[in-house]
Amino acid sequence: MIEIKNRFTGEILLTVQSDTLVGADLHGADLTDANLKGADLTDANLRYANLIGADLLNADLRGADLRFADLTDADFTDANLKGAILMGANLKDANLRDANLPGANLPGANLSHTN
Repeated sequence: MIEIKNRFTGEILLTVQSDTLVGADLHGADLTDANLKGADLTDANLRYANLIGADLLNADLRGADLRFADLTDADFTDANLKGAILMGANLKDANLRDANLPGANLPGANLSHTN
């Protein structure tokens, strides 16, 4: 069993009945401000998930399906997004510094940044 917690309060946002998040079905999950630092989300289904402000530092998202996910203000520093599907995702103000993006599918993704 895996508990995904809020990175600020420690509140449990979601409990996953599995030993791993690899290939997990998190479709539409509300993971606002989730602590997913270093998480292995390879091939996970995160379509339409709310990951606003999530900490995904060093996370492995290879092949993850993030279509239409809200990733506003998420931190993807050093994350592996190789082959991830980000079609229509909202990456407004997301931190993609040193993220690995080869083969990522980004059509229609919002990559805007405001000051």
